[in-house]
Amino acid sequence: MVNIPSSVWIDETGTIVRPPEAAPAPRTEGMPRLGSGTGIPGRFGEMLQEAAKIPADTDAYHLALRDWVEKGAASRFALSPVEVVERSRPRDADVSLGHAHFELASHLELEGHHGAAIRHFREAHRLVPDSWSFRRQAWSLEGGAEGPFARFWQGPSEDHPEAWPYEGDWLSDIRAEGPENYVERFEP
Repeated sequence: MVNIPSSVWIDETGTIVRPPEAAPAPRTEGMPRLGSGTGIPGRFGEMLQEAAKIPADTDAYHLALRDWVEKGAASRFALSPVEVVERSRPRDADVSLGHAHFELASHLELEGHHGAAIRHFREAHRLVPDSWSFRRQAWSLEGGAEGPFARFWQGPSEDHPEAWPYEGDWLSDIRAEGPENYVERFEP
C-alpha cells in the first residue's frame, strides 16, 4: 500500500479478490467539501485547497464494493487470481529495504529515539519515493505548528524552516507531483 485510505478485498475463504488499491471514504451528507470556503488562512488553507484537487472515484468504488458484497464471486469486480497477481505491486530489493527502514524508523520513534528515526525515515523515502504514507508518517512527527492542526502541518516551521529534516513536505510535494498523482484511480 502506498497511500491511505487503501483496501484489500478478501472473500470468506481468505482469498484476495482485489489487491491493495485506493479506497476513498463514502461521501457524507452535510460535510463541507475540501477547499470550499474553509476560511482557514495560510498554509492550512493552501493544503486544503490542494487536497480538494485530489481526484476520488468515490461513487464508482463504493458501487463496485456493494456489487461484490451482494454478488460475491459472481461480481464483475471480483478479480481472478491471475488478475490479482497482475495488479499487485512487486517489491524489488530497494522497495523491500525501504519498507525495512520504515519499520525500523517507526520502532525507533516509539522507543523515543527521534534523531535515529529520522535517518531511517529519510532512507525509506529515498528507496520508496512513491509512498505518500511513508512521507506523511515522518512529516507528522515533526513540530511545525501548534494548535488543533499541528499534526497536519507536515512541513517546515515558518519561524525555522532550516530545522526541517526532510527534503520535501506535503504542500511542496503535492504541488510538484500534482494532486492527480496522489492516489491511483480506481480501475474496475
